[in-house]
Amino acid sequence: MSNLLEKASIITTPTAYSDGVLHSVKPSESPYGDFTFTRNDAGTRVNASGNIESVGVDLPRIDYLGGCGSLLLEPEAINTATDSNNFTTGDIFVSSSDPSLSNVVLTSAQATSPDGNNNAWKLVDDNAGGTAQCGLNYFSTNVISENYNTVSLFVKKQGDNDWVYINNFGYDATSRSWFNISNGTLGTVASGHTASIDDYGNGWYRIAITFTTEFDLAGSINIRLSTSDGATNILRDGTNGAYIYGLQAESHATRQYATSYIPTSGDIQTRAADIATDAGSSDLISSTEGVLYAELSTVLNTDSKRISLSDGNSLNRVEFGFDIASNSLRIIVKSNDNDIINSQEVISSDITNFIKVAIKYKSGDTKVFVNGNSVGNTSTVSFSNIGTMDRLNLSTHTSSTYHFQGKVKCVAVFKEALTDAELTALTS
Repeated sequence: MSNLLEKASIITTPTAYSDGVLHSVKPSESPYGDFTFTRNDAGTRVNASGNIESVGVDLPRIDYLGGCGSLLLEPEAINTATDSNNFTTGDIFVSSSDPSLSNVVLTSAQATSPDGNNNAWKLVDDNAGGTAQCGLNYFSTNVISENYNTVSLFVKKQGDNDWVYINNFGYDATSRSWFNISNGTLGTVASGHTASIDDYGNGWYRIAITFTTEFDLAGSINIRLSTSDGATNILRDGTNGAYIYGLQAESHATRQYATSYIPTSGDIQTRAADIATDAGSSDLISSTEGVLYAELSTVLNTDSKRISLSDGNSLNRVEFGFDIASNSLRIIVKSNDNDIINSQEVISSDITNFIKVAIKYKSGDTKVFVNGNSVGNTSTVSFSNIGTMDRLNLSTHTSSTYHFQGKVKCVAVFKEALTDAELTALTS
């Protein structure tokens, strides 16, 4: 595949440059075809050393979570946990009481956290004998009706117990979900929750639950120790515990997952959306034939996310986007407002994992390849050109809507149509 990418007129791969620009690897001479990148707030990433670190305003985030760097593109998000790494004060969501303890001892600065500093907290049962529910509580927590409320936290095994669970109580329904912090797997997930657990290395996992409520808007969020899947009480013998770090509380009308960590200290904090647009030029993008290629993964929400070549209007474009609900790709190729391809293709693999997509556009021979296979039907529609395409956007042709959200390992544009064998090799 590397030899094929050498034929591309534009390649953007996730490489961190000292000047913070999201460069194209090719060409080496002007016009460079670099993206215009904006994010109006600082954001965090996992760096090449495996630590969470802050990245400044308008600088792209090359994220190494999972080991391989990729460009991280996220929507705007707000952490409403006002003291994200202080578990003695602060509130969450619309409002709440300060955190309180049930049958546990909490101590600060007890371990190296995912940001590489000695600022993780230790939560241990109080060794008072008997059995009880043991954990950290946010009582009197108020939320917005029908919003998706996501609670996330970094947790590391410290004591004899392998499990923790998150409980929400007092809303329309009481729900509990369990997480194995020894091997990084989900246990029982409540019917009222979506849940996730992600490996951040060095024994740290980020756990998260999302819930909604319509009528009961005040309740409690509890983070508790457990000894097995489904167990709510533990023996208070001083051996059960966990390290904790970095609480995040996000409320959104459609988003059902935790975004990257947003540190707070005394107030809520917003991270603006990542936007990458206006790469390329008419010298680098052919309007008569070529290939748009990307290796990327998307995220779980209902927003449409697009990548496009165009001349800046909807009449002439090569574009694809994701439909999470149907696990499919929406493919659009238009010439002078005539559909060359306008289809929705269901993908066999999970589009929240990395996939490779290539759209070949050529008069009478336009087709789509995904993960080494041709999908859908070849379009035999003839056309003379697709306008004068001069821009590559990680969004729609307008550059202002449907910004791509997820992770991008590579985007490439070829000025000539590749053969089917080359497209198979490129996307395999």
